[in-house]
Parts: sequence; structure tokens; C-alpha cells
Amino acid sequence: MNILNILDEIEKVDGDVYERLSPRRKAMQSFFNMGSKVALAAVPLALGSMFKKAYGQTPSKVLDALNFALTLEHLEYNFYKQAMEKAMIIGIPAGPATGAITTIRDHELAHVKFLDTAIKGAGGIPVKEANYDFTAKGTFPTVFTNYATFLAVAQALEDTGVRAYKGQAGELMGTGGVLTAALNIHSVEARHASHIRQMRRNSGQMPSIKPWITNGNDSGVPAADGNYAGEALDTQAGIKITGINGMAVSMTAATEAFDEPLTKVQVTALVTPFFV
Repeated sequence: MNILNILDEIEKVDGDVYERLSPRRKAMQSFFNMGSKVALAAVPLALGSMFKKAYGQTPSKVLDALNFALTLEHLEYNFYKQAMEKAMIIGIPAGPATGAITTIRDHELAHVKFLDTAIKGAGGIPVKEANYDFTAKGTFPTVFTNYATFLAVAQALEDTGVRAYKGQAGELMGTGGVLTAALNIHSVEARHASHIRQMRRNSGQMPSIKPWITNGNDSGVPAADGNYAGEALDTQAGIKITGINGMAVSMTAATEAFDEPLTKVQVTALVTPFFV
């Protein structure tokens, strides 16, 4: 989660958010050009202050959008936090595997801290961590006792996150540098998902899995079908990709070429089983 996701969610409940922030668009774009640690540390407070100036008093619908983002970040952070606490039980190998999961956990914690500070800066009260059931109501009973199950769940969550981000990017059309930054960040998230997939392949659990989604649910877990709904498509913008212009484009290649977007409603339905 980042400032682009936040502004996108707010735009859904307040279509005039960018006009309210005008003439502050250039100031918003400056967020993506901050290079020093001091500047980056100030971003959450600056964001909260920006909302206060735009609205006078930050409306509840904006704070709700921010807290929804924080709710998801709490979920992701706690998934990897608990995994590292139970690394020996799960069987996470020492070395690169442990390093990768640790890095992802730390990224999620940074997102939680960012949103928490931004909400407080906007005059709101951040949501607290919830109680989580990472077995998803018993769907994945060995998620924290079996390395293969853990990576399978991690893959489903990461792939879903990439699709969710793409679902938001379209609404940033016409925002110039903001859209560019969004697509750059989307590519980073996609690399995270790719890394988890490669961990599954390199561990021998899924020797044929590719770094990207292929032919719909390629996780090897039927229970994750919902996370990949719509991925087995060979049509984009009304154009059939398979055999396009007489070229030998297979169904596999067509499904690998695009990540299909997910809406906020779809994402909420997919993560709800992980909450007690």
C-alpha cells in the first residue's frame, strides 16, 4: 500500500478529491521525488496535513478509506510476522528464503507505520490489528506448520495484491506523473509475487511454475480458485489474443501476457476468511 492506493480509494468516495487538493497537484507529485530519509519520514505527516487543508476537517469517508488500507496492511504484516515467529516449525530454510520473507515482512511493517501516522496526521484514529485466522477458516490448516502450504498461501496473497493494484491503476489515467509512479510501483509488487513463485519452484514444490500467472489458477491449490478468477482469458479490450493476426499465439501465452484487475469488493471478499 502507498500514497497512490490511498488517493485512489479516497477518489472512489470523493470524486472531487483532486479538485479539493488543487492547486496542490505539483506538491503531491513531489512526494515521488523525495530522496532523503528526512523527507521520506515526513511524508505521512505531510499527507495528513494536506487532507486537513483540503477539507478543513477530514471527513469520515476519507478516514474510512485510509483505515481500509491500514486494515489490509495489518493483515499482510501479521501474516509474515507470524510466519517468521514460527519459521522453524514451518521449515523455512535458513539463508535466502529466510532473508526474502524477512524483507517482505519489514516492507509491510513500514506500510503500517506510514498509514498509522498519516491517519493521525489527518485527525483520525487508526484501526488496530484484528484477530486473524491464516488457515482461512480451516481452508489451509497447515499454513504455519508446512513450508509448502505457507508458500502457496503467500503466492495467492501476493498474486491477488498485484491484481488489486492493477484494478486501481486505470482510475489514475490522465494524472501524468502520478500514473507513471503508480505503474512503477505496480512493477515492484509484481516482482515480489514473482519471487514467491520462484521460491516455490526452487524448493521443488512446484517445479514447473512460472514467475507469472499462467492459465488461471496455477498455484496447485484448488481452494485458491477465487483468487485467480478471470485470469484464464484470451481477450483484451475486445480483441482475441490467441491467433491474433494469424500469429501462433497460444492460450498459455495469451493468459501470461496480462494480469486481470480485481475490484475493491472482490479483494474484500477474498481476504474476509482470514479474519476471525
